[in-house]
Amino acid sequence: MTTSTTPSPTEAEIAAINARHLVETPLRPADLLFVFGTREDVDLRIDEACRLWREGFFRWAIVSGGVTPGSDRSECEIIAGAMIARGIPDTIILREDRAKNTGENVIFSLPIIDAALGLANIRSVICLGNSWTARRYPMTLHRHWPEVEKMLVMVDGFETPRALWHTDAEFARRMLREWRKIEPYKARGFIAEWPVCET
Repeated sequence: MTTSTTPSPTEAEIAAINARHLVETPLRPADLLFVFGTREDVDLRIDEACRLWREGFFRWAIVSGGVTPGSDRSECEIIAGAMIARGIPDTIILREDRAKNTGENVIFSLPIIDAALGLANIRSVICLGNSWTARRYPMTLHRHWPEVEKMLVMVDGFETPRALWHTDAEFARRMLREWRKIEPYKARGFIAEWPVCET
């Protein structure tokens, strides 16, 4: 039997995560959909990418993610292949298939985006990823590409409502693990504050 080593959240931590981590951004059509690779809720990620395409929310997409343990196919290959099979044109999907983490998703993808489209031609990006990682996606993007407008779309397979994540043991474990990376990652320069508060 395994036990979680993740400390339980405090009331202040629950409130902070709901207010500052699970960021709800207004969604409008963007130049680029950035699909961060995953091994969790893959079908939900693909479903949401296809919905966003059908509803006209992006012109181009990049799917980023390398090969993970236990698979001989990259996250990019799996996700991009399914997006194409479900009707998103192959010609609008860029691919990055080496990244092993969120930082590499961004660092390895930017030269691919620049070569294909020109970074200066992209004004807005929708980040698509897991709810528990939440704003760490756009924070990572903001560290390396501050000029572009960023929006966030999150998915997860939990039946528990997102604001009640702390009532589900596994949801809480994932959420706290990611939330507690924020300040150390900021201190090490891996991510940058986002959204940037108006002064």
